[in-house]
Amino acid sequence: MLDAARRELTRDPDSSLEDIAGAAGVARRTVYVHFACRAALVEGLAAEAAEAIRRAVAGAPAPTPDAVADLARFVLMVWPVGDRYRALIRLARGHDLARARVDELLTPARDMAARVFARGRRQGVFQTTVPPDPLGRAIEAQLLALLDCADCGLWSDDGTGAATATLIAAGVAPDTAAAKVDQVRKSGSPTNAPTAPTARCR
Repeated sequence: MLDAARRELTRDPDSSLEDIAGAAGVARRTVYVHFACRAALVEGLAAEAAEAIRRAVAGAPAPTPDAVADLARFVLMVWPVGDRYRALIRLARGHDLARARVDELLTPARDMAARVFARGRRQGVFQTTVPPDPLGRAIEAQLLALLDCADCGLWSDDGTGAATATLIAAGVAPDTAAAKVDQVRKSGSPTNAPTAPTARCR
């Protein structure tokens, strides 16, 4: 049911429970057995996304002496989760999902990113103009914007471009950033989570 909801809401964030029931191939009353209203279904999807983020962060490798590689690995790890649940971005923008709920589900990823940024600053490999927490929020906004572009068909990426853009935003030289992401990918970054098909904005 939630898989059908995710696909349908990615296609059209204004999809009704009837639309989602049709996409799932069940009667509308079957949806109501599990979700009393559309808001409950959106919350169910948010809960599933929060658990996927938590699992991704919990499964991350231990920090290494190379914060640049760790940041690249982090983006490659969370990008498939963001891609799968990118419908939630537009749902949050349309106030179907409370900002506080979005903050809650992103907290594990934010905390991990902040630790990587702090280590990178201590190592002298990340910019120091912006403190770690604001820098993390700025880069988070960039990643969410890229996911939104994927939702609109303006961006297609397996995480490589997003990871490279993140390193550049953190202060890494473009050529170094691209080489580091390539190195991390070849070393076996955990990026085999499923991705959703690209959808277009209406």
